[in-house]
Amino acid sequence: MWNLNYLKVARGRLISHGLYGNGIARWIATCFCQSHGRDLLLLRGNKLYVTHTQSASKPPWRILFFGSDDFAVESLKRLHASRDDTKAGVVDSLEVVTLSGDAPVRKYAEQNSLRLHQWPNVDLSTRFDVGVVVSFGCLIKDNIINKMPYGILNVHPSLLPRWRGSAPVFHTILHGDSVTGVTIMQIRPKRFDVGPILHQELYEIPKNCTADELGATLAVVGARMLMDTLGHLPESIANQKEQPKVGATFAPKISSRMAWIIWEEYSCDHIDRLYRAIGSRFPLKTMWMGNPVKLLDFVGKCNLIFSGGPYLAAVPGSVLYQKESNALLVRCKDGWVGFGSVMFKKKLSAADFFNGYLHQSVLKKSPSPDTCLFQSYKERTHLPKGQDNSMLLQNKTSF
Repeated sequence: MWNLNYLKVARGRLISHGLYGNGIARWIATCFCQSHGRDLLLLRGNKLYVTHTQSASKPPWRILFFGSDDFAVESLKRLHASRDDTKAGVVDSLEVVTLSGDAPVRKYAEQNSLRLHQWPNVDLSTRFDVGVVVSFGCLIKDNIINKMPYGILNVHPSLLPRWRGSAPVFHTILHGDSVTGVTIMQIRPKRFDVGPILHQELYEIPKNCTADELGATLAVVGARMLMDTLGHLPESIANQKEQPKVGATFAPKISSRMAWIIWEEYSCDHIDRLYRAIGSRFPLKTMWMGNPVKLLDFVGKCNLIFSGGPYLAAVPGSVLYQKESNALLVRCKDGWVGFGSVMFKKKLSAADFFNGYLHQSVLKKSPSPDTCLFQSYKERTHLPKGQDNSMLLQNKTSF
């Protein structure tokens, strides 16, 4: 039988104790509470035992966090700060599940001495009230979800059901949406981004916003919304709503294949959105004389009036140099776009590329009609049946 030697601690305070003196009890509680929240600590002889209490009905919560990238770090920071703020009263304990390698979430957890779990090996011997998953990229099985009395919440940077998938921010910019937002939802096993919505907030996208800028903003918005939801979690779950059955769009992972420009098909606005969506990760690309060229330092649409007849009749892919803006201008489907530099063997300014490859003295030595022409490269991509690149990129917003 157990002797009545025990300590019960919560958030750094001694709740009750038996037999042991106050001084010893408080010293053990101070050491113990940092990692064990609302557990019951039992002593039998000179041995220490821990038993878990039942789930809480209100905050502070014991949280298991799943995340990987910089977007997820913003929410993890807010949870961590709340755990250390006894006045906030939202987070009791916090542990982290992340992927291998040098993921930003892993770095943050290690730097701040948060207990880490290496996915998929999650130790569920500790009792948690609720899970939080942010930009994790792996389906979480129902045996883990069911361990959390309040399920697992997801911070998703779109207005679900629009842009379900791994790259909602990129596709938001790519498709020219004027409004987006953040959704706090409960996850379901086997499928991404289909669970009920607990909280949703709209955000109007600034003009010329890049995916990186939008992602950073939504990360802050999402972290704030997460804390608000956790502060009123039972009420939020009671008032949850299922996602609409119409209006779902999908945001598959971006890749370098998307960076190839098809001059005959892409408009100036299309290329501008493509650059703002993926340009920081995958430079836009084209072909020149059978060689790949990366197009850098996007200038944008060039509304220029040419007096020469040949320029008016230029075919898509035609290249010229404009001295006034020090940019290479390329003809696309409905106009001209400019680039300040290129990567061809090495990085070259527009002027250097022109002098080395497009100047009249060079052209005289190269009779090829393709010398002043960038060629489109249509790489085969593995998209869902019935879709191609143009269909994917022309999926307009309904807002």
